[in-house]
Amino acid sequence: MTPDRTKEPAIIDAVEFDVKLKPYESFVLDNGTNVYSINAGAEEVVMLELVFYAGNWYEDKNIVAATTNHLLKNGTSNKNAFAINEFFEFYGAFLSRSCFNETATITLHCLNKHLSTLLPVVAELITEAIFPEDELAIYQQNQKQRLEVNLKKCDFVANRFIDEYIYGLEHPYGKYTTAGDFNALSKQDLTSFYDQYYTHGNCMVFVAGKLPKDVQELLNNALGKLPFNQQSNTIKNIKQVPATTKKYRITNDAEGVQAAIRIARPFPNRHHPDFQKVQVLNNLFGGFFGSRLMSNIREDKGYTYGIHSYIQNHIHDTAWLISTEAGRDVAEATITEVYKEMALLRDEQIDSEELDLVRNYMIGSLLGDLDGPFQIMARWKNYILNNVDSSYFYNSLQTIRTVSSEELQELAKRYLNPADFYELLVI
Repeated sequence: MTPDRTKEPAIIDAVEFDVKLKPYESFVLDNGTNVYSINAGAEEVVMLELVFYAGNWYEDKNIVAATTNHLLKNGTSNKNAFAINEFFEFYGAFLSRSCFNETATITLHCLNKHLSTLLPVVAELITEAIFPEDELAIYQQNQKQRLEVNLKKCDFVANRFIDEYIYGLEHPYGKYTTAGDFNALSKQDLTSFYDQYYTHGNCMVFVAGKLPKDVQELLNNALGKLPFNQQSNTIKNIKQVPATTKKYRITNDAEGVQAAIRIARPFPNRHHPDFQKVQVLNNLFGGFFGSRLMSNIREDKGYTYGIHSYIQNHIHDTAWLISTEAGRDVAEATITEVYKEMALLRDEQIDSEELDLVRNYMIGSLLGDLDGPFQIMARWKNYILNNVDSSYFYNSLQTIRTVSSEELQELAKRYLNPADFYELLVI
């Protein structure tokens, strides 16, 4: 049927869309490793991600987890760093690795026709990495130089200190590195951590894209014989030890014209019954370009190019954080305006037009986040690591659509009190 071009199409709000989360398929390799897969997409590409419980939560010595992860592809018993990089580049593949608080990842993006060729070398990185002394020395030198440069930046310093105040310097979420930590690293530190948390560690696999028909066999042949899952998956019980002082003013550069502002409070994780409703409140407060903080402090006052409010994506206890950089001369005024916006949310109900805008923004963003198999799998990975299922997704949609102005005002009264926030200004 030919569309009638004389009539404009109906405008449908995002909240009216029937949003669905494509379910994953799962299977178990011979060594007990769980695999989660999404077979979708039009392009002949695959994303494979191996997730190890090998983040800094598990290290006994600072920066060992991140260094081990970084140097995984810098030499094996059979290949040096150049040969490894050249191998993946020859097949047009991209191999990356990342280290987080609880987990560390090895991620491969490639054409699906090359997956069978590339998988054995991915497995080699997990069992044959040797962490050459010269590669470690280069890494130490580069990281110390990068740290020296970053420590001159007020925003970098502010990010380090605000996490320390909330969680404590001994907590994995709160500790940060020094040049001495890099100097103290040894090859033995890395090989011991690698053997325990990678070669014999707890692993799960996420694969997405236009998958080969024999993907289960391919993964089992390459990864199913590795000695994974031989460690206890019990995480250390590390308690937060937050700072007792709430307000800080730090001069990092006496001649600096820019100030970094961080205002944060401890907050429960996503399993708390208020979490999903607070996500709506947070977006309204400072979570997107049309938020109240942006409208006031950027658009009206012109104090900053951008100001953002967000809840940190931690598995355990987390924090609600407001972050911005502003001119030195207006930094204190910026902080005052943040608290004024908190007071307005506590004292006045949100009008329906503003709340509808936030609802549509959040569901529209969600639609964008589910655009393709890689993005769908990224959401599933986040849910699986946080021990929630598809009901969390659909409950979140329902919350966005139905949370009321009265409920949001009550949440603002409960959680947006200046006395509960740590306040940091770094110049």
